[in-house]
Amino acid sequence: MRLFYRVLAGLAVILALGICTVIYFIANPKLPAYVPPQQLHYLDQWSPSDRQTYYYTPQGTQVKGLHYDWFSALELPFSKQPFAAPEYLARFGFLIDPKQHASAANPANLPVGFTRHQNPGSQVEYLDITCAACHTGELRFKGQALRIDGGPAQHVLPSSVPTLRGGSFGQALVASLAATYYNPWKFERFARTVLGDKYESQHQQLRNDFKASLDTFLAVAWNDTHRGLYPTLEGPGRTDAFGRIANASFGDAISPDNYRVANAPVDYPHLWDMWTFDWVQWNGSAQQPMARNIGEALGVGATLNFFDNHGQPLQGEDRYPSSVRVRDLNLIEETLQKLKPPVWPEALFGTIDRPLAAKGRALFTENCAACHVPAVVEENGRRVKQLNMLPVEVIGTDPNTANNIADNRYDLSALQWDPAELATLNVDLYPKSEQPLDMHQLSVAKGLAYVTAFVEKHAYKEANIGPEEQARLNGYGLPIGVMELRAYKARPLDGIWATAPYLHNGSVPTLYQLLSPQSERDQTFYRGSFEYDPRHLGYRTDAFDGGFVLDTRISGNHNSGHEFRAGPLGKGVIGRQLQPEERWALLEYLKVLGGPLEQQLPTE
Repeated sequence: MRLFYRVLAGLAVILALGICTVIYFIANPKLPAYVPPQQLHYLDQWSPSDRQTYYYTPQGTQVKGLHYDWFSALELPFSKQPFAAPEYLARFGFLIDPKQHASAANPANLPVGFTRHQNPGSQVEYLDITCAACHTGELRFKGQALRIDGGPAQHVLPSSVPTLRGGSFGQALVASLAATYYNPWKFERFARTVLGDKYESQHQQLRNDFKASLDTFLAVAWNDTHRGLYPTLEGPGRTDAFGRIANASFGDAISPDNYRVANAPVDYPHLWDMWTFDWVQWNGSAQQPMARNIGEALGVGATLNFFDNHGQPLQGEDRYPSSVRVRDLNLIEETLQKLKPPVWPEALFGTIDRPLAAKGRALFTENCAACHVPAVVEENGRRVKQLNMLPVEVIGTDPNTANNIADNRYDLSALQWDPAELATLNVDLYPKSEQPLDMHQLSVAKGLAYVTAFVEKHAYKEANIGPEEQARLNGYGLPIGVMELRAYKARPLDGIWATAPYLHNGSVPTLYQLLSPQSERDQTFYRGSFEYDPRHLGYRTDAFDGGFVLDTRISGNHNSGHEFRAGPLGKGVIGRQLQPEERWALLEYLKVLGGPLEQQLPTE
């Protein structure tokens, strides 16, 4: 019996040590060091005021009820260092100004895309993470930093699933929230910072409100973990956008039976000229700007209520209250219409070889233009680029994103939608069908289209926005168009040199490798570095401390397709094999495509 108790005690010690180890690595994530650049440079993409509008205009996200002043007052789990210190948040890949001066738009001195908002009738300021956080890039070279407004971010934002490696902002945030609540000394400091002279009267209420937010974070982390919803690690600059929005909107908010495995991370796309496209999203599934932006806000944490306090589905004019801010979303959209593609900075990255770029122009016409130079038509007084949609079996890239959107079905019958009412909404489904919608098996694209239609309608009513102004805010009077294809879009390549990594899932680190056969591409490489390679046009991929290793052999990460190699076309082979000198010429041309330097090229 004594031996039994010794064994039991030994197992308990091992278990305790294991738990302590897990907690340690969760609270001390493996992150790259932050080294501030010698100087931060901005390109002439728009005005400084437009940049500030884009960076700090709220869109209505609430990050699970987290208050702005709470976030500013948090400490790291095992020290008094502020969690929101710019140098610490920069280690997750968020973009900060090296000078770091607080401003009226950014009083807590937070990174790009971190702002605040108040809901009507409320004094609470919520932490609001906007589209600028995910769609602003930066390149580093020889100690200099170049900001790419509208470019893809390289931060590690979404996951709160605990791992020994750590490295995710979400995971680290939950660790700091938990440490603050359960460590009485930390909470005491936190409460005095947040409440000031209201400490005595509001201390307990703050504790209750803080616990409610923490419980929401913990519930999501537990749910995502034990269900194994995100088996393909996203890492820097990627998220399974549709999978996360569907799990939050249809799983969290409606029924656990609606959870689906999300194994299709995508890179954050660049935004310049996006307003000229006929269809957006990687799979070309969305058409109306406002609905697209509402869906993005819901995915980042805007509130959404489907049911009343008694658990009954909301009906009629009560559907669906949300914290999304339609006027601010429109302001962001209109500001982005002023954004110009980045122009290659010769002073920073090197002079263009103009004769070589001229050779690349001819190669582009031969090998790339058929897909990446879309037809342009006039619609509703604007020039619209009709993007080419390339079927998965043709382009050959990782199919998970397209397949999940096409195949996953969700039971939304609990919402008690009336098909006759749905027919009155501003939603167009393509291709059109006379078959009735099956509310027990609705696709994510169709489901979100109707959800955003109700949210949009309710938000316009609350903001007293009439039909004529609604059409303008929606964007060119467009309906909420939905198209489901097993395909990926081929967009114009202006400024493509500044948007690494490549393919929809970021599985190819440089443009040079994208022009090469798959056999010449890296199977594994490091992501998370901002160090730019101006020769191969991409981020450097060599090992660095705290880096994330992207393994292209994992489902969702495949680097197949878009190949130029010998053999018959199709199944991912899109063109003849390019010789190395031809690839270099193409890269030189892609540096100037669509910009003023293109006009300086000699004619052959």
